[in-house]
Amino acid sequence: MLRVPRPSFLTSRTLPPYLRPSAARPFCRTFATVTSPDGHPSIGQHLHGFTLKRVKEVPELELIAFQLQHDKTGADYLHIARDDSNNVFSIGFKTNPPDDTGVPHILEHTTLCGSEKYPVRDPFFKMLPRSLSNFMNAFTSADHTTYPFATTNVQDFKNLMSVYLDATLHPLLNANDFTQEGWRIGPENPLAAISGEGEQSKRLVFKGVVYNEMKGQMSDASYLFYIRFQDHLFPAINNSGGDPQKITDLTWEQLRKFHADHYHPSNAKLLTYGNMPLSDHLKEINLRLNRFGRIRVDNDIKSPINLEDGPKYVVVKGPIDPLVPPNAQYKTSTTWLMGDASDVIENFSLGVLSNLLLDGYGSPLYSALIESGLGADFSPNTGYDSAGKVGIFSVGLNAVKEEDVPRVKEAITRAFLDVREKGFDKIKVDGILHQLELSLKHKTAHFGMSVMQRLKPGWFNGVDPMEALAWQETVSGFKSRYAKSGYLESLMDKYLLNDKTLTFTMEPSETYSKELADEENKRLASKILETARNFSNEQEAQEYLEKRELELLEVQEKARNQDLSCLPSVHVKDIPRQKERKDVRHTSLGDVTVQWREAHTNGLTYFRAIQILDNLPDDLREMIPLFSSAVMRLGTKNKTMEQLEELIKLKTGGISVGYHASPSPQSLGAFTEGLSFSGYALDRNVPDMYELMRAIILETDFDGPDAEKKIRELLQSSASGAVNSIAESGHSYARTFAEASLTPVGRFQEQTGGLTQVRLTTGLASRPLSEPINDVMQKLKAIQSFAISNSKRMRVALNCGNESSTANQEALRRFLAGLPAQTDNSSSGAPQTTYPRTPRVFFPLPYQVYYSALAIPTVPYVNALGAPLEILAQLLTHKHLHHEIREKGGAYGSGAYTRPLGGVFGFYSYRDPNPQNTMKIISEAGAWARDRDWTDQDIEEAKLSVFQGYDAPQSVSQEGMRLFLSGIDDAMLQSRRERLLDVTAEEIKKVADEFLVQGAANGNLAVLGERRDWVRKQDGWDIRDLGMTDNVTAMTQQPPEGPQQ
Repeated sequence: MLRVPRPSFLTSRTLPPYLRPSAARPFCRTFATVTSPDGHPSIGQHLHGFTLKRVKEVPELELIAFQLQHDKTGADYLHIARDDSNNVFSIGFKTNPPDDTGVPHILEHTTLCGSEKYPVRDPFFKMLPRSLSNFMNAFTSADHTTYPFATTNVQDFKNLMSVYLDATLHPLLNANDFTQEGWRIGPENPLAAISGEGEQSKRLVFKGVVYNEMKGQMSDASYLFYIRFQDHLFPAINNSGGDPQKITDLTWEQLRKFHADHYHPSNAKLLTYGNMPLSDHLKEINLRLNRFGRIRVDNDIKSPINLEDGPKYVVVKGPIDPLVPPNAQYKTSTTWLMGDASDVIENFSLGVLSNLLLDGYGSPLYSALIESGLGADFSPNTGYDSAGKVGIFSVGLNAVKEEDVPRVKEAITRAFLDVREKGFDKIKVDGILHQLELSLKHKTAHFGMSVMQRLKPGWFNGVDPMEALAWQETVSGFKSRYAKSGYLESLMDKYLLNDKTLTFTMEPSETYSKELADEENKRLASKILETARNFSNEQEAQEYLEKRELELLEVQEKARNQDLSCLPSVHVKDIPRQKERKDVRHTSLGDVTVQWREAHTNGLTYFRAIQILDNLPDDLREMIPLFSSAVMRLGTKNKTMEQLEELIKLKTGGISVGYHASPSPQSLGAFTEGLSFSGYALDRNVPDMYELMRAIILETDFDGPDAEKKIRELLQSSASGAVNSIAESGHSYARTFAEASLTPVGRFQEQTGGLTQVRLTTGLASRPLSEPINDVMQKLKAIQSFAISNSKRMRVALNCGNESSTANQEALRRFLAGLPAQTDNSSSGAPQTTYPRTPRVFFPLPYQVYYSALAIPTVPYVNALGAPLEILAQLLTHKHLHHEIREKGGAYGSGAYTRPLGGVFGFYSYRDPNPQNTMKIISEAGAWARDRDWTDQDIEEAKLSVFQGYDAPQSVSQEGMRLFLSGIDDAMLQSRRERLLDVTAEEIKKVADEFLVQGAANGNLAVLGERRDWVRKQDGWDIRDLGMTDNVTAMTQQPPEGPQQ
């Protein structure tokens, strides 16, 4: 999996690694047994082949960190002891890419395709259904590659650590794994070619999972901007993910050499976290590392270009964005180099500075750049990035007019000077520090994984992980410096008030996509000619490539029935039949029902509420996403949004408003729909949280002089990111549309979060200033009038400590007393949007790969058939679709899924080069499952896969939410659990026949991607245009002198 470490100014380059706390249990005496220094080894002690170098106790995070080094190989090892049963393991390697062929990325894929101890094909994917892990993955970052997992099961941890260590240190790296995962040339559809289904199926094309993944990435204009920016800022670091134009230069021999040079313990950093004994880890890891000696490795920490002789300017070409106005197609940013990221306190301080400059609608740079109309949204590289040796601060915009490009940098400079002159308000800094305090107290279920993901990038680039963990020392150091007047302003003087900059601009090219396609065709022809030189004629070369493809298919097919007995596994008998229940109680405050979950929340109160909306008209429902954004943007008559943001940061951990829809567990035709509200705060600040909630919902000023302007900003910002959002998650959009006609909630979700919502938003964003948006403003005010009430339509859930229940009840009573007693959301008379069943729908979109989904209606949650359907989805994913669509077809992702509460069974493919083949496989999947003789082991693995989700660790803030949000009580859940554990092969075959074979005619198919000649109305395709086609045509027909005014 490619990981793009884009900066984040909203959460967090400001926040160090430890600010995704605290996973598992309340602070109690058992904490001392895991994290007390008493009884632990001493510095310098030799332990199972390792030497303990340092120990650091971090009481505010309830952990102790041990840094060790392997004596024989020099491998670095960090163990974080904490009373948390969700244990984490990670091994990572420094992998500076030598070129743009993507060798680190392709190696990440191929290492997981078989190893010495586990010589089966693709043990990583085969372990997914043999584990109870709640996280398994691998990440290729810019200069390092990491393989992490997390599980609460001790035996599962040992199994996975064994597989991960053998996969990374002793992979087989077979040639056919390289061609499957990396790249190859082969017939587009080899099986169809054999059966004589036309010359088109014999057409030679580039194939490979990573190749198609990166073609999909290159369809994402945000990714393209970011990666081209990195190319010019960090020319010493090549594209680790791989550029499709260069991937086809990589050879199998080069891949194997890169592994030998980089995947060695001397180049490794290992991390374990949790409550398992350190000595157990050391024994197992030492056993694996001792086969190696110590070697010299390339651990060079790359630096960005020197900007001392700046300013520097770079302009590159990029694709047009069909959802952005034709005259606003530029992206531009300006970058400054900051300090050494290993200076933890200054690095933290620069994160605070970035937050002050960028975070929120009232921030100086939002006002100067977006509110001023220079662009629609910040560019992908905006923010402070401290992942490398040198901190990077960038500010830029998307959707900029050509004539405004130079004005962006000028506006940034003016904003800096203005801030420097006025200084920073203490209340804003206090708000950031308050967020840090809450982050420490907020208990998440995946604290260990968050620590690993935050520590590893810096650790590979010279940041001391022990210092990075020392939260209190870092914050105290910042406070000490901040107490000296003008500290943050002095950082601006030091780093930002100069022109030692890189300004990077991407200009639109109407021929960009065509040039990409032409280049690929030319490169393909060249590679085919290169192959043909080894044969007497081109026909022989064609036959060789076809034969090689069929040989790969044969290898892939044999792997389906491979003996997997060498792979370790946990077992269904390890799954408890009875799940521990989280007790809740219910009270009433007037007409409002309140659900209470009292537990150890570390002094925090979590609030959620749902305002039920009956008979909500479509024209108002589709405006709820905009309403939810607007109330966090416009401000009230008494307070600006900047002032409200200050108070939200100072008094809460955040508040939010959103849309809620949930089917009934009893019936697919019944549902609950409404607005949802949430927030959390320290117990002492709950009344302030309620007052802020009340103000933003009821007092947001939709009649203010700037209200319409700000609504247009929100619409344009949403539209500017829409095409990239679809490129990133196209399968999700396809699924949402495919489900739209199956159930009421499916229709609602499409209206509020699917392609229908994208079309609405981009249509509104494109309205000229001469055309008022009074209709939009009136609908937003209408929603505000019924958004919340003190009535039987309102229900509330509170998660808090026993000690704060009484105070919370009184605070809630006062909050409810300040709400209107009755509201009315009666129909506006607008026609209802319908999604008639459409067997095949195609959305033309400017992507190089495809996204598809098929959705079929099934049964409500309480129906006994839901359990075998859930098991069937796992069986199809792991036993059929992965082999056929990903391995053979080259798609980056594919699978079957169920929505137990939604009553839907579905299929999807992601970044898929061959959707026609995928559709055929999906159409035959039901019969395949019905006719297969399922073994006990097959069903055992599928049940394990299902229970990874059912038994995943849960944050205290989420306890009781299943009942509150969806109405699934403990009895329903227990019944479902028992049915899942008891599913039989016959039940699976029965539901496969009933729903996927006999019921297939009730399904809807949606496909997104470039329209080709196989998409024809006469063949039953319903072609839906989001407006992109006309926009693209208009842009490509513009006169050469530039955009029209």
